[in-house]
Amino acid sequence: MKRIAGYLLFSLLLALILNGCAFNNNVTKDSNEDIFQYKGTVIGDNSAIINILGKLKHNEKFEEASLVTSEKPYGMTVTYSSLDTPEVEKEYKETAITNATFLFALIKNAEWITFHFDDQAYKITRSKLQDFYSNDLNEFASQKELKAAVEKQLSDDSKVNQFFVQ
Repeated sequence: MKRIAGYLLFSLLLALILNGCAFNNNVTKDSNEDIFQYKGTVIGDNSAIINILGKLKHNEKFEEASLVTSEKPYGMTVTYSSLDTPEVEKEYKETAITNATFLFALIKNAEWITFHFDDQAYKITRSKLQDFYSNDLNEFASQKELKAAVEKQLSDDSKVNQFFVQ
């Protein structure tokens, strides 16, 4: 009887563990699932922009977005709470470039984005970022392709620092 109870307990424990792992994988997949479903979004679509920001780097630190839609060029200001990292300025710059890249690739009429982190602000324009990549950001067709381009550019610290020189 003890043997049967042991097998039953082991089977139940194994089922719970496997079910928990499967649930966790689905959550991760959904949170990163096809951000390109928002490709073609316009700057006035608040819910789409909030959904995009919720899938980008440091989304857990996102505080607010302010959209400027009353006059051209259209843009937005995105505010984050402080990041806990040893190289905070480097992380701010990489986050600004990464998130701006995704936002410009997905939002067809955004021309500028200002990122606020604590006491730092970084304004990025579509044209300057496209020069940084030597590529039209609208040409990227998948999250994987865009992420690879971002990682390639961010691997060169001097190029990243040069991007922010006025």
